[in-house]
Amino acid sequence: MKRKAPSIAKEPVPDALKALRRAAKKAVELARLTGTHAYVLENGRIVDIAKRKRKTRKTKGTSRRI
Repeated sequence: MKRKAPSIAKEPVPDALKALRRAAKKAVELARLTGTHAYVLENGRIVDIAKRKRKTRKTKGTSRRI
């Protein structure tokens, strides 16, 4: 009797992706605080992401009148 090969999921485990994103965010934050570089490969080019401008979030209804 032959055994079936274990099926490999098509996508990585969501919790692992969340952990990688948290680690990357902390690494970039640390690079900005210490003035060091954080390089990544984007579109075939090596880019220092620590020197990028930070993205700002726009939230609805933040201005309140009192």
